[in-house]
Amino acid sequence: MLRVLAVVLPLALVGAVSPVMLSEQTLLLSRRNGRRVAASYAGGVAGVLLVFVSALVLFGRSVSLPHEPSLSATLDVVLGCLLLALAVVLLARQHRPRREKRPHQRDLSPPAALGFGVFSMATNFTTLAILVPAAKEISASGLDAAARAVLILVVVVVAALPAWLPLALTVIAPGPASRGLTVLADLIAKRGALLAVLLLTALGLFLVARGAVHLL
Repeated sequence: MLRVLAVVLPLALVGAVSPVMLSEQTLLLSRRNGRRVAASYAGGVAGVLLVFVSALVLFGRSVSLPHEPSLSATLDVVLGCLLLALAVVLLARQHRPRREKRPHQRDLSPPAALGFGVFSMATNFTTLAILVPAAKEISASGLDAAARAVLILVVVVVAALPAWLPLALTVIAPGPASRGLTVLADLIAKRGALLAVLLLTALGLFLVARGAVHLL
């Protein structure tokens, strides 16, 4: 399990690098009934991630990935190339002018915030693409159902950090949380893409190399 965790945890962390989602949640917290609305938003984000990762793991089990080493190795190469392509795309985006994206200024009800969270995560194609290799790793691990469930939850919780961490910090320390979130958002906006590129490149090369070794 630790071997699988060593691969899926970095992928989930890269998937969590989302300045837009962090800014959306921070803005929601500043509104009327901010905590309730933010909790609904986080629930929408986590729900999409849970369904997406679970479905991929179940699909991987249905095609018997643990018992098809050549198929698993081929997928390693394909998914590794996908991560490398994503790294190139993110690197290219660094040199483009950024436009602020903010949710509409009208107040949202908790059900509307839930839908907003679902939409934000369902259209976050970069994060979803990054989590495909993580789900493949879990489904091909050969672990029992309980261990796979734990790994799925770890991936979901980590990838959803931009959605639930601001809410948790606001509950624990409302004053310092606001200042800390501003600093964190600035740091992610400035350095997050570079960190994601480096991690995606490393993990992509690892998957390609591992797949190639098993295919030879």
